[in-house]
Amino acid sequence: MGVLVILAWIVSGPFFHFSDTWQLVINTVTTIITFVMVFLIQNTQTRDTKTMHLKLDELIRAVEGARNRLVDLEYCSQDMIEELYIEFAQIREAYAGEHGNQ
Repeated sequence: MGVLVILAWIVSGPFFHFSDTWQLVINTVTTIITFVMVFLIQNTQTRDTKTMHLKLDELIRAVEGARNRLVDLEYCSQDMIEELYIEFAQIREAYAGEHGNQ
């Protein structure tokens, strides 16, 4: 589709004498399309992130022994997230040390 629009724009150049208006049309169209695409992509990513959080929350809730305080981790403070990151890094290091993986 995009290729067809660009080809039509190029072919129409001689009819508009390659004027500034002719160039402004393609600049305006591409700017508008880019602007709309940013919103569409952002909306899709937000939806995907929300569904992934819901799935992970369900897994945490369902697994025996899992810490339920991690369910709403995205709403915690940055300090708490950093503390948990350090804690999990220590767990990974201990696991790697026990299993010979460095």
